[in-house]
Amino acid sequence: MEQQANVHGEPLEVCSLEPLTGFYRDGFATTGPDDVGSHTVCTVVTAEFLEHQRSIGNDLSTPMPQYGFPGLEPGDRWAVCAPRWQQSYDAGIKAPVVLRATNIAALDHVALDALQECSADSPDDASSLFDLD
Repeated sequence: MEQQANVHGEPLEVCSLEPLTGFYRDGFATTGPDDVGSHTVCTVVTAEFLEHQRSIGNDLSTPMPQYGFPGLEPGDRWAVCAPRWQQSYDAGIKAPVVLRATNIAALDHVALDALQECSADSPDDASSLFDLD
C-alpha cells in the first residue's frame, strides 16, 4: 500500500503494533476504499472513552478472537473510526490523539482544531519540556 500522510501532511507514523491496529491490521491508521468506517484517528484510549464507545454500540473492550481483536485497555493506542471519535468528543469525552499517526483522511470527518485540542504528541525535541537550569 502506498505511504499515506498524517494530519500535518507528513508521512503517517505507526499508531500501534501491540495491539496491532488499523483497518488493514498494519499498525497504521491507513485507509482505503474498503474502510467505510474511516479508521483514521490514532487514539490513546481512556476508560471513559471505552465506556462511552460501548454505550453507543462500539464495544472496544471485549476481546473478539475470531476477528483477531484482543479487546482494548486504557492506555492502548488504536486507530478508531473518525465519526466514532467525533461522537465521543461531542459528548465531552476528549480522548487523546496521536496526530503524527492520525491519517489526513480523518479531516473528512473531524475538524483539525478538535484533534489538535486532544493532541498526545510530544515535541521532536523533548528538552523543551524540562527546565534544565
